[in-house]
Amino acid sequence: MRTFAISALAAVATTLASLVAFVAAFLGTPGQSARAATPVPVTIVVFNPPSLGAVFPSVIKQQKFDIQNGVDITFVERPPDAYAAQFNSGEFQVGGSASVLILGLGATRGIKTSYLFNLFDYWGTVVTSHPDIKTLADLKDKQLAAAKGTTNYTMFAWLAKQQGVDPESFQVVNTATPGLVGYAVAQRADAVQLWEPAYTIVKAQMPQIHTIDLNVAKVWKDFAGGGTLPYLGVAAHQDWIDQHRDLVAPLYRAYKQAADWVMANPAAAAPMIASLKNDAERDAITAMIKDNTRLALDLQPAGKIAKQIEATYKAGMDVGLFKEMPP
Repeated sequence: MRTFAISALAAVATTLASLVAFVAAFLGTPGQSARAATPVPVTIVVFNPPSLGAVFPSVIKQQKFDIQNGVDITFVERPPDAYAAQFNSGEFQVGGSASVLILGLGATRGIKTSYLFNLFDYWGTVVTSHPDIKTLADLKDKQLAAAKGTTNYTMFAWLAKQQGVDPESFQVVNTATPGLVGYAVAQRADAVQLWEPAYTIVKAQMPQIHTIDLNVAKVWKDFAGGGTLPYLGVAAHQDWIDQHRDLVAPLYRAYKQAADWVMANPAAAAPMIASLKNDAERDAITAMIKDNTRLALDLQPAGKIAKQIEATYKAGMDVGLFKEMPP
């Protein structure tokens, strides 16, 4: 009996050792296996800064989180419309500004891609210098500067519609994401729809500008029961995934290290996240990172938020982005 027990314990120990080795290989010591081999090149297309998709590239490259995990990432910047066209066509196989709704739209058109992991939940707002514009309803027949090709604007339109305001009643002036800050500061439109980190930069330059609350949390709770509103992350074409399954976990680890580093070093991360002109902007971005309410950094594998992604697809259907649920 004692011999059997010892053998059984030995077998359990061997099994546990194998399990620990497996977990270590997937999540384990960053860069441990990578140092033994030449990093594999990966090209990732992202939005131009200031944008959420541009938050991590400089952090990953300067801190060498990609090299530590066995990948050598080349980040290529594109404005939203060009990003969508070149990623959907397969010119770029991996996207780091991958929004849930745009991926869903592509899926309904036969584009085979997968959302690998979420980076940010949704947050957006509208800023204006006009004291008579206090609510979404006040934007009717007003000029609204926005990056209309982005998911952030699509979700804004959905939020407006959920609150009984027709987004078609806005006179939308379409611009690329870098132009949003200029429109707000120069007051070239009645209002500007934007998000982080552009919002914090605008507020630092124009403390007097006021914000229209979109009631995101309440609307999402009424619609989907609350919780995560997945917005933007990293995605890839299925062909690329099938050929490079061994690179998915290293990419995740590189981004995870970057996210942890940003939250632990907000002051050092601030100038990497956005081009800052002075200490006021740096302090504002640092405070934004620490708070994380508007940045909404929420890195997790897509499989863990499948229900929330499905709810986001339903929002896309409600706003007319696509006519049927994506697969």
